Amino acid sequence: MSTNKLPKAPRSAPRETKRVLVVDDEPRMIDFIRMNLELEGFQVVEARNGLEALEAIRTHLPDIVLLDVMMPQLDGFETLRMLREFSTVPVIMLTAKGEEDDKVRGLELGADDYLTKPFSPRELSSRIRAVLRRIDMPSAADQAILKIDDYLSVDFNKREVIVGGKRVKLRPTEYRLLYHLIENAGWTVPHEQLLAKVWGYEYRDEAHYVRLYINYLREKIEPDSSNPRYIFTERGVGYRFVDFRRKETEADTKDSADRPAEN
Repeated sequence: MSTNKLPKAPRSAPRETKRVLVVDDEPRMIDFIRMNLELEGFQVVEARNGLEALEAIRTHLPDIVLLDVMMPQLDGFETLRMLREFSTVPVIMLTAKGEEDDKVRGLELGADDYLTKPFSPRELSSRIRAVLRRIDMPSAADQAILKIDDYLSVDFNKREVIVGGKRVKLRPTEYRLLYHLIENAGWTVPHEQLLAKVWGYEYRDEAHYVRLYINYLREKIEPDSSNPRYIFTERGVGYRFVDFRRKETEADTKDSADRPAEN
């Protein structure tokens, strides 16, 4: 009988000083962020425009980037697009606009979160820590590859999926979302629970995060994303991953029943 199970999440590691790159063309905003983050124990690096930001990412290797949207010459969206060509560092967009389209555009370009100005120091540090927690993903302590079926497997060591024999890299948030869906395979996981587990409790009202990342996952793992085989929508409630363990149990039971009885 198969013993497929998810790897256990690691114990908390000792806290390390995290380096934050702050990108904004307003000196007062940088000073405000620097003062508050340094009080919270973060190390702060600054950049005044998109080009400086791209260079700072290469030279300072920040743990997370706070990226303003409204900047001259190279705005935050274009900076993010160029950044994602060579780096997976988590990014929080800072914007004075609260429109849904701007939020979704940033997420689609690869941002991990956004903050609408003005924001409080407490909200800023909370969002940063929430994103950094998502990057600290469950590890593959006792199993490298989980086979869902002949088409799909999950490599927990490399945080990849193997789709039709081809390896596909997952972004950290995509991986965490898939992890929690598979952990509850066969059960409907409510939107609020996914938001709390993957993004953090403070995101419980941000349902569009789940919808967007479910679409990302489907595009990567489903043979036909418009007709899902693995991730099902339970309208108005949440999402459910196919109960692959029950299928394996049924197959094992059938194999046992088909074997000739021993004398």
